[in-house]
Amino acid sequence: MEDPEKITIIEGPTPEFQPARESWLPALGEGPHLAPSAVCQLRTFNGPAMIERCRRAWSEGRPVFLDYRQSDGLRREAQVIAARASEVPEGHVLILWVRVGWADLPEADEPPDLDD
Repeated sequence: MEDPEKITIIEGPTPEFQPARESWLPALGEGPHLAPSAVCQLRTFNGPAMIERCRRAWSEGRPVFLDYRQSDGLRREAQVIAARASEVPEGHVLILWVRVGWADLPEADEPPDLDD
């Protein structure tokens, strides 16, 4: 298997993950483990080029990961399951939907109990 594609945040704050509420998202986030989906926005130099990198990786069957530094300085990765670029007066914005851990969400939603 080829290496995954990585979107690495070189400088800037830790991404602020918000719970994703899009109705289409669960179909993209299926996997062996129940993990919440989140959305974050990042400034980027060239949003369309970043989207093209994601599309190319996905068409080759490779995963895409967001590589970022946590507030404590440790590196972390989140799997990107959807991406979109937008342009604002200040420049390009990359909107990423990712799979994260429950503790990474600000609301700290607990995972549903599937044993009941």
